[in-house]
Amino acid sequence: MAEENQNLRPPYDPELVVMSDYLMDYEISSPLAWETAKYCLLDSLGCAMLALSFGACTKLLGPYVPGMHIDQGARVPGTSFELDPIKAAFDIGTMIRWLDYNDTWLAAEWGHPSDNLGGILSVMDFVSRRQIFQKCYTVKDILDAMIRAYEIQGVLALSNSFNQVGLDHVVLVKIASCGVVAKLIGANKTQIVQALSQAWIDGQSLRTYRHAPNTGSRKSWAAGDATSRGVRLAMLTLQGENGYPSALSAKRWGFNEVCLHGKPLTISQPLGCYVMENILFKIAYPAEFHAQTAVECALNLYPKVKERLHEIDKIKINTQNAAMRIINKTGLLYNPADRDHCLQFMVANALAKGELNAQSYEDENAQDPMIHNLRDKMFLQEDPQFSQDYLDPSKRSIANRLEIYFKNGETLSHLCEYPLGHRARRKEGLPLLWQKFERNLLSIFSKDKTKQLVELFHDDKTLLPMKVNDFISLWVAK
Repeated sequence: MAEENQNLRPPYDPELVVMSDYLMDYEISSPLAWETAKYCLLDSLGCAMLALSFGACTKLLGPYVPGMHIDQGARVPGTSFELDPIKAAFDIGTMIRWLDYNDTWLAAEWGHPSDNLGGILSVMDFVSRRQIFQKCYTVKDILDAMIRAYEIQGVLALSNSFNQVGLDHVVLVKIASCGVVAKLIGANKTQIVQALSQAWIDGQSLRTYRHAPNTGSRKSWAAGDATSRGVRLAMLTLQGENGYPSALSAKRWGFNEVCLHGKPLTISQPLGCYVMENILFKIAYPAEFHAQTAVECALNLYPKVKERLHEIDKIKINTQNAAMRIINKTGLLYNPADRDHCLQFMVANALAKGELNAQSYEDENAQDPMIHNLRDKMFLQEDPQFSQDYLDPSKRSIANRLEIYFKNGETLSHLCEYPLGHRARRKEGLPLLWQKFERNLLSIFSKDKTKQLVELFHDDKTLLPMKVNDFISLWVAK
């Protein structure tokens, strides 16, 4: 433990010190982590550009007060907005997360580590454009910050299940963003620990908006809210706000007692590059990740059932415990936010249409009576082996098996253990990730502009040393 942190008085919770030491001292030497971080950056920006096609997202963007402009502020890619870094973090984080298409991490807790890019990109652009900070970050610095934010969020998710106590996983976005951003704006180890303590005692979001009957669009901007809150708390600390030494462990009033029912927060393994090296990409479908393999099963069977949908008697989906808890929904689905977290809807749409895309969740498509008909014939069942393999560090599979029973007694079945975005299928998935990136950019940019950005990401010698303010300028709408 660093001497600086040892001298904090009174002693701070050791978990906070471990995170601070990691952020300041750990040397990233994993080629796989550096390479994967670049893919996460391009994929996240692509997802953000696609989200700009949806009015429900764009209506949330821009300054708090319409018409306000900040010179040398943080810019929001794909738009002409130049904002304070807190609001810019909200906007970027919301765009990346809006379509549930960005990278994912699954463990005892779930989440999307690229949500932290809202804070990372906004603060790096803001700092790089203002001489007062005397710092100009590069794209390689973005990747460095991403690896650290992913690791903090992901390792905390390995053994701490916030969903079990009703808290939303975006608490981890706030924690990771707060720590990383504090470092980016010049904090020392003591100040990072203080900022992290602020984040842990902050009000935490409930999962209410992710579950019926309250499912709503907040789940699409909750991560933007969390990363922006991390920026705010980091800035408050640098303005001189003190920290809270036993934010986690205080009797009665600490996070562990209040939010985890007395169970201590744990960091189950040393912080390094594990999460970035094993991150999951959503390559094929904008669907909650526990459904990815189920949708792949449905699309595999589609050619065999598309002319026989009315002959189907029942559909059985064998899945993991996490899917049973998160996306097992029957009855009415009220909006796109409800549908993209319903396993039955996603499978039914794939079987009925032979596709699943962002437009599939909109009202016009969702009214198709065949989708309702197929949903009514489905039942879900947990496969204990799937649940076990889901948590096995050597496997981390996200398996689903789809079984279709016809009225004449015939059956069809398909099993898929690993989705395309899994590390086990990385070689197969990367060409498709590049295609996804290009396709998403074309939703807002011209062919020439898209070609320029795609070629830039293929050219590490140009990309990595590029100044962040120059990099962001390439994404600004004129």
